[in-house]
Amino acid sequence: MVSQLMFKIRRSCCLMTLFACIPMCPAEEIPGIGRVGKVRRLNTDFAFTEGPAADAAGNLYFTDIPNSRIHKRDIKGTLSVFAEPSGHCNGLMVVGNRLLACEMDGRLKEYDLVTGKETSLATEYNGTRFNAPNDLVIDRTGGIYFTDPRYRAPDPWPQGKEAVYYRAPDGKVTRLIEDRAAPNGVILSPDETTLFVIPSMEKQMWSYPVESPGTIGSGKVFCELTQPEGTNNAGGDGLTIDVNGNLYITTALGLQVFDPSGKQLGIIGIPEHPANVTFGGKDRTTLFVTARKSLYSVETPATGHVFTGK
Repeated sequence: MVSQLMFKIRRSCCLMTLFACIPMCPAEEIPGIGRVGKVRRLNTDFAFTEGPAADAAGNLYFTDIPNSRIHKRDIKGTLSVFAEPSGHCNGLMVVGNRLLACEMDGRLKEYDLVTGKETSLATEYNGTRFNAPNDLVIDRTGGIYFTDPRYRAPDPWPQGKEAVYYRAPDGKVTRLIEDRAAPNGVILSPDETTLFVIPSMEKQMWSYPVESPGTIGSGKVFCELTQPEGTNNAGGDGLTIDVNGNLYITTALGLQVFDPSGKQLGIIGIPEHPANVTFGGKDRTTLFVTARKSLYSVETPATGHVFTGK
């Protein structure tokens, strides 16, 4: 126990030293991306932030999972509560006037951004509730890919497996992937020909060819994450993608940035361990990062891709 404690202290000190200057100085220039701005802490004192999602006007929505809230930060920086209780929502995505949400209490749902009305989209697979839906992405047909790992799931897990599902526009749910260790983040390439899956208990990140909406081919390793010192299989969490297909994956070391071929371009350090990230702001050139108790922003030369859905 003592040796494990000392390792955790040494690791924490190492990470604190690595990220100590981040709020005060600009990050290094990232090849193919450019020089990013300063990392700014916007809001703090939450329990555990997740699920950032931006609308067309530049407003940002994000979740505080333990407190079962969805917050809204408007374009002027005013913070409010959009929904409470939220059913411990995690991943979010805005599509038009709808806010899609992964409810960790066991369902996929949406909110009307005008009225706040809540609607269930999927609650079960093969007659059994989901474990704890985590993250999602919508395709241009209106189908939704979403992950269902173990986090906050009842014990034993209702589904017995951690998996990735597809909810078709007609409401039919299909299980697509069931052999990844804690599938967490999920996103499509800008042309929607590739599905990326980010496991939290593997250092390899995976990609799958999309043969048609809701049908994928065999997966392959897309990239391997840089590991924190002393670890071996530290995986990712959430991610976002820019218009050029570069991926920004949240990890213990910050945002690890990869080009569409899987080559790492650089790492953007964040003062707290980031959980998820999205592009937002009026021009979608701002990275909004949910990281443990805080919300951060980073200005970039890149522009985020928009999933229009249907």
